[in-house]
Amino acid sequence: MRRLSQTDVARELELSFQQIQKYEIGSNRIAASRLYELSRILDVPTSYFFEGLDTTAEVSDRRDPGLEIVTALAAIRDDTIKTRIVTFIEDVSGVTVARQG
Repeated sequence: MRRLSQTDVARELELSFQQIQKYEIGSNRIAASRLYELSRILDVPTSYFFEGLDTTAEVSDRRDPGLEIVTALAAIRDDTIKTRIVTFIEDVSGVTVARQG
């Protein structure tokens, strides 16, 4: 559509031709930052890559409880309470979260 070859796009993204092919056929996922770069190169809005997708059905059917927990935790302003909740989650899951600071 933009008269760019896969090689041209690969050069712009500083990737190999093979990596572009993997993105195109779907064997490798493309990161959001790379998608943004691609939209800049092709001179299209990032929303272009999502045209035709019905996101309302997908979002309501496949809610990730982990993301809901993160959202709720981020809303808590008291750092002491946040720390206690994280400690509880670590105890239940058996996974230790790396803390900054």
